[in-house]
Amino acid sequence: MKKFKLLSVLIASLLLAMSQNAFAMSLSEAMSKLGQTKQEGLVGEQPDGYLGVVKNKNDAKNIVSLINKARKEQYQKMAKEHKLKLSDVEALAGKKAIQKTSSGHYIKVDGKWVKK
Repeated sequence: MKKFKLLSVLIASLLLAMSQNAFAMSLSEAMSKLGQTKQEGLVGEQPDGYLGVVKNKNDAKNIVSLINKARKEQYQKMAKEHKLKLSDVEALAGKKAIQKTSSGHYIKVDGKWVKK
C-alpha cells in the first residue's frame, strides 16, 4: 500500500510538472504577441534596451520576461564580439528601439511611461 501511494504521488508530481511546461509560452509565441501587446498599451520600450510592463494584464509580464532574456543574450554576445561594455550596448539598443517605436505606443522617459 505504501508503494502504491508513493507511486501515485510521484506520477501526480510528474503530470503537474509536465502540464506547467505545456502552458509555458515560448519565445516565438512571445514575439508573435509583442505587436498586439504594444498596441494594447501593456508593454513599452525603455532606454536600457529592454521592454517594460506598462499594465500587468494578460501575458504582458511573460512576454516581457521572455523577450528581455533573449535581448540580454544578444546584447552580451554583441558586447563580447565588439569588446564593449554591456551597458553601452544596452543603451544604444534602447535608443534605437525608442526611435523605432510607433506613434501611440509607450516609451519610458525620465522613469515615466508616455505615449510616443
